[in-house]
Amino acid sequence: MASAPATMQRIRAPLQRVIAASTTRSSSLALSRSYATIPTSSATEPSSSSTATSTSPAPTTRRPTYFKDTSLGSLDDFLSTSSPSSPLAPSDAYTLRTAEVGPASNRRTITRLPEWLKTPIPAGNDNYKQIKKDLRGLGLHTVCEEARCPNISECWGGSNKNAATATIMLMGDTCTRGCRFCSVKTNRNPSPLDPHEPENTAEALARWGLGYVVLTSVDRDDLADGGAHHFADTIRRIKSKKPSLLVEALTGDFRGDLDMVRLVAESGLDVYAHNVETVEALTPYVRDRRATFRQSLEVLRAAKQVKGADGNHVITKTSLMLGLGEQEHELMDALKELRKADVDVVTFGQYMRPTKRHLKVEKYVTPAEFEMWRQRAVDMGFLYVASGPLVRSSYKAGEAFIENVLRRRAGGPPAGLSGKLEDAAVVEAIMKNESSA
Repeated sequence: MASAPATMQRIRAPLQRVIAASTTRSSSLALSRSYATIPTSSATEPSSSSTATSTSPAPTTRRPTYFKDTSLGSLDDFLSTSSPSSPLAPSDAYTLRTAEVGPASNRRTITRLPEWLKTPIPAGNDNYKQIKKDLRGLGLHTVCEEARCPNISECWGGSNKNAATATIMLMGDTCTRGCRFCSVKTNRNPSPLDPHEPENTAEALARWGLGYVVLTSVDRDDLADGGAHHFADTIRRIKSKKPSLLVEALTGDFRGDLDMVRLVAESGLDVYAHNVETVEALTPYVRDRRATFRQSLEVLRAAKQVKGADGNHVITKTSLMLGLGEQEHELMDALKELRKADVDVVTFGQYMRPTKRHLKVEKYVTPAEFEMWRQRAVDMGFLYVASGPLVRSSYKAGEAFIENVLRRRAGGPPAGLSGKLEDAAVVEAIMKNESSA
C-alpha cells in the first residue's frame, strides 16, 4: 500500500504541467502559434505593435538549438576548391588539418579530409541522373554506388553516355564475404541469381554505345562454382551482340578454384582483373579470412596463361590501396610478386573509410608519393600504372590506355592519347619491339 502514494506523487507533477499548459494555450491561441524550440513566454504577451505587423516585417530571431559546438566549418571545407585562379600552394595543400568535435565532456580530435581528396557533389549533373535512371530501370547494380567510389561524378558525368564509364556489378548487390574496407552489403545467404541478368546486361550495354565496359561481381561462396558460369555467360552474350565492345572482368578468387578462373578467362574477355587490395602482411586484417594474398597471385597467374582469340595472352590487372599502414618494403615486395605472376597493369589508390564500422585510415598519402610509386612500378616493367589518391581499379585513364593497346593488337587504329597515356603508349611499343627482337 506504501507504493500507491508514491505513484500518485510521481504522476501529479506532469499532470499539473499539462493542465497549466492547456490553460495558457487556450488563452493565447488567437495571438500566436508556439513551437517546441521557441520559448512561449513572449508569445503569451500581446505586443502593442501587433497591428503594424502587416506593414513592417518582424525582426527574425535565431531559433535556440541543442548543439553546443558553435565552431562549425563552412560548406567550402567539404568541397573541392571552387576558385581555380587561386590554387593552394603545395605546402598548404599537403598539410593535414585537424578539428575537435563532440561535447565539452568528451572532446576528440579528428583529421579533416585533405584538399586533394575533395570531389564535387555529383547530384546536380544531368548526365549522372540519367545514367542512374537507366541503370535502375534495367535492374542493374554498379560497384560505383555500392562501394561509394569517389570518382562517380567524373565517370558518370561525361558530356554524354558514350563518354561515361560505369562498372556493372553482376550477381546482385549482396556479398557473402565481409572485407573490412568494403561497404558492399554482406549476407551468408543472398538472393538467388537472376537467370535473365546476362541477357539484360548484354542488351543494355549493346544499346548504350560504350567502347569499353568493366564487369565485376560480389563474391558468391554460396554457389558451387562461385558464379563463374553466370559471369562467363554474361561476357559471351555481350560479345555476341557487340563484338567490338572491349570487356574487362574484375572477378573474385572463386575460393582458389583455378578451373573457374580459366572458365571466365576463356569466355572472350579482353582484360582479366583481380585485386590483391593490400600487401601480404595486412591481408588477414583487411580482407575476409577466406581471401589470401597468395591465392590472389595464383588467380592472376592462371588467368595470364589463357590466350585470347588473337593469340595473345590475356591482359591481367590488379589494384592496391594505400593508407592502411603498409610499409615501403612490404609494398615493394608485393610489386615484385605481381611481376613474377606476369601482371600487366597495376593501380594505386587512397583507402577511404566508408563508415565508422570499417578500418581507419592510417595515413593520407600525398600525390607526390603516389607519383613516386607510379614511377617505381613503371621501372619494374608493368605495362601501365595508374596511381593517384582518387584512382580506383576501374579507372578511366587505365581503361583508355588498355583500349588502345587492345585495338593496336587487333590491327585497328588507336584512339588519340595525350599526356602520360601517350608516353605509356610509346613505352609499350618499345617493349613490344624489344621482345620481338
